[in-house]
Amino acid sequence: MDKIPMTAVGEKALRDEVDHLKQVERPRIIQEIAAARAQGDLRENAEYQYAKEEQGFIEGRIKEIEAKLNHAQVIDVTAIPPTGKVIFGTTVTLMNLDTDDEITYKIVGDDEADLKAAKISVYSPIARALIGKEVGDVAVVRTPNGEVEYEICEVQHL
Repeated sequence: MDKIPMTAVGEKALRDEVDHLKQVERPRIIQEIAAARAQGDLRENAEYQYAKEEQGFIEGRIKEIEAKLNHAQVIDVTAIPPTGKVIFGTTVTLMNLDTDDEITYKIVGDDEADLKAAKISVYSPIARALIGKEVGDVAVVRTPNGEVEYEICEVQHL
């Protein structure tokens, strides 16, 4: 399996989630299953069935996160000297050359991507168009509505 790029913040978030699932959610669901078993007939016990389904979800999520962490390539952009070049983990301020609107994105891994928080996946069309470019360069992004040109105004290692 290929390495999965991830920021240090993203890795910490996944580690925190897996710790919470193991230390809080797993013991809670085990207690719920035990309480449901104590009620008797398990075939018609909706609480037991629900608890078992939730246990399956929790265990599946733990395995998924651990697999991602095992294949993670953690990149701490703050430890990389700024060069003005767009790389994974940088925060990029762009100007739409058609509308003169400015927008800022942080380029992150797939699990960290959140458009509302202005975090875009390194695999998104915008990020792919930006990677390797420098301040002052123009990146052309292909969208469903046609091509959009962005000028790179600033690259920050935050």
